[in-house]
Amino acid sequence: MTMTDPVADMLTRLRNANSAHHDTVSMPHSKLKGHIAEILESEGYISGFEITDARVGKTLTLKLKFGPNRERSIAGIKRVSKPGLRVYAKSTEIPKVLGGLGVAILSTSSGLLTDRQAEKKGVGGEVLAYVW
Repeated sequence: MTMTDPVADMLTRLRNANSAHHDTVSMPHSKLKGHIAEILESEGYISGFEITDARVGKTLTLKLKFGPNRERSIAGIKRVSKPGLRVYAKSTEIPKVLGGLGVAILSTSSGLLTDRQAEKKGVGGEVLAYVW
């Protein structure tokens, strides 16, 4: 059976592993998921990721990040644009997550960007997810 929303699957696996205090979480790899992992790492939500060969395809493994007393670095993740309802934002109407404390991940013509990067470049696009 084919998966209709691989990004939602990735975010759900990450949310579940984070709430269960796991150190790593693995999932099937795709270019889009790899770029989302790069954004999460650059924004400081995960400590790293690696792509390994599996029997079929590749596997993406995310290393979760916790504070000194096992505080979660990811407080929440929300999928915004779904296959049944796509959500787009103009360059002048890019959403702010928690007043700028969180990050919105956008799929633009310049690739995957955070809300701040998209605003700086002056491009809009599909709002994939909110992370805070």
